Amino acid sequence: MSSNQIRFDDGAAYERYMGHWSQLAGEIFLDWLAPKSGLRWLDVGCGNGAFTELIVDRCAPASVHGIDPSEGQLAFARAQPSARLAQYSLGDAMALPFDNQKFDVAVMPLVIFFVPEPIKGVEEMTRVVCPGGAVTAYAWDMVGGGFPYHALHTEIREMGVAVPAPPSAEASRIDVMQGLWASAGLEAIETREIVVQRTFADFDDYWNTILGGPSVAQSLKAMTVDELSLLKTRMRECLPIDADGRITYSARANAVKGIVPN
Repeated sequence: MSSNQIRFDDGAAYERYMGHWSQLAGEIFLDWLAPKSGLRWLDVGCGNGAFTELIVDRCAPASVHGIDPSEGQLAFARAQPSARLAQYSLGDAMALPFDNQKFDVAVMPLVIFFVPEPIKGVEEMTRVVCPGGAVTAYAWDMVGGGFPYHALHTEIREMGVAVPAPPSAEASRIDVMQGLWASAGLEAIETREIVVQRTFADFDDYWNTILGGPSVAQSLKAMTVDELSLLKTRMRECLPIDADGRITYSARANAVKGIVPN
């Protein structure tokens, strides 16, 4: 892995690092979508299936297809309860392996900033969703500091250690997302912010969680013992630790939805 790449190969580590954040944001996102039951769903960049699980559990779908470029993540997803209904396969967001108008809803959860050409991803979702169907996404506000581990990334970079960045961070801006949806010809476009909060039991819980994080694991491995000790000290100072040792803080995502014209 080069220093400017983020790889998602360990589904279990990703689940601890990001899966819980994804589910918190995903629940609010689905409340906002308020979808009907019996729809055909496509989860683009499904990863380890954290959001797919929400679709299966909450939306009474007729079918769910999840695609992702990581076989390691898909292996984890296939071992989860969602696999009783969801079908998982390798796929590229910019070249979806599906016929036109195959789905009622396409969703790109926490993914658009990883797509090298975001407009191609939105156009592909639009292509495979039927007229009157919904093309949707939510993404951490990478540019605005909404990423759940923004403070950690900041501290690491200030120590002179590189942290991989997604290739299309600007695509997480709410105005950029709205523009992408308009450029893809979608109608009735709406956007909103999603704010979620997570609590870690103590600093060790937080630290053990971030050790497997795909956006920081390689950076942490490159640090010396003294550098890691310093980073721990700096994080203890900047994280909101309460009297019982718990750490609770917020993250912010931007969401967008649009309708495929009839």
